[in-house]
Amino acid sequence: MGPITTEREFSAYGPSHWLVLLVFVVGAALVVYVGRGHRSAARARRFSRAFAVTLFALSLADLLYETVPPDIERSVPLHISDLVPLVASYALFFRRQWAYALTYYWGLVLSTQALVSPALTGPDFPHVNFLFFWGSHLMVVWAAIYLTWGLGMRTDWRDYRITVMITATWAAVTMAFNTAAGANYGFLNRKSETVSVLDLLGPWPWYLLAVAALLLTVWALMTWPWVRFENRDTRRRSR
Repeated sequence: MGPITTEREFSAYGPSHWLVLLVFVVGAALVVYVGRGHRSAARARRFSRAFAVTLFALSLADLLYETVPPDIERSVPLHISDLVPLVASYALFFRRQWAYALTYYWGLVLSTQALVSPALTGPDFPHVNFLFFWGSHLMVVWAAIYLTWGLGMRTDWRDYRITVMITATWAAVTMAFNTAAGANYGFLNRKSETVSVLDLLGPWPWYLLAVAALLLTVWALMTWPWVRFENRDTRRRSR
């Protein structure tokens, strides 16, 4: 008989999780530093596009990995965590406001929540599933931070409304698919099997209403400072 090997399972707030959080903090500071240090629009464009291509390649590889073997409960890219890397890549490459807004609201709230209570089960580092999960989540949040505090992009109430409408549409489509397929994308039809903040918000479907109220409130609070500062600057320039 050959040697028996066992893979260590990932554990929230185990050594690898703390290392990921450390990498996140260092990376967040680095992308802000790089963004503010661009000396020309051309250099900023080259870095943003290289960032976009890297994130897109990572997310595409992750999506392909999830399709082997095909499984209707995990292979369809309907989680927000599946969609936001593609949107963030588009925002980085083309600097479109709608894509930036989704990256800002989804990335800084939903992807960041995964850093605190990761819905990750399976082998620990350096397993490929571990690397895909953390790589995509970290890069999405870094993209939102880079675009906002590195390049100075901002959101307003129009972006807020667009994000709410797109998110509501996604939720409706995903819930219908979950019902038909017996899946649980977005954790819309039942809670995650891992510990998460949803455990604090009551049973299904009431936790969905709580999540909606929280998102509407938090996203509004994330919008208000930029609008307020912009209005203040406009008043100053008009004097």
